[in-house]
Amino acid sequence: MSVTLFKRYRMVFNLTRELPPLIGLTADDSFLAWRPELLQSHAETKFKSFCDEMDTSIFSCLGRRDGCQRLMADIVGRDGFLPEATWLLIHRTNRGTIESCGTIQAVQSGPLTATIQNIGIVPKHRGRGLGAALINKSLLGMQGLGFKQGTLEVTAHNLGAIRLYQRMGFVIDRVVYKSAEIAII
Repeated sequence: MSVTLFKRYRMVFNLTRELPPLIGLTADDSFLAWRPELLQSHAETKFKSFCDEMDTSIFSCLGRRDGCQRLMADIVGRDGFLPEATWLLIHRTNRGTIESCGTIQAVQSGPLTATIQNIGIVPKHRGRGLGAALINKSLLGMQGLGFKQGTLEVTAHNLGAIRLYQRMGFVIDRVVYKSAEIAII
């Protein structure tokens, strides 16, 4: 095993400004507000969103179903958990079945600051603007609670996500490094 440092950006969003209207959803897409019985659906959607991504090298729990289950339980068990900024995005298929396609969670991280813990879109639903819609919905929840700043962290190699966040109005606040043990093959 070798310890590797991963460069990540902490990005900040000013919640004192007006947020753009929600876009990207079709009539077949819906937001489900947080409720405890959705924990498993959030965990499974998180797993499907991250299991083949680089972030599993940094946060190994994202690459395992049981890890995502424990992570969700940890997030919702925190004193600063924000149900008003935590959403599950579902999609009704043309066959009429319902599938979870996105998840986002947030916690209070300071007196006037809330932090997005995870934003995940299942790969087959990417490229439809659902990530932006989910982030916007979470930011609206933070804003409604009176927070002045929203933050998130993103791995520096995730250029698509960084561009999305910047288009939405996030700015890079600082660089942080996360260490992870990587198997040498």
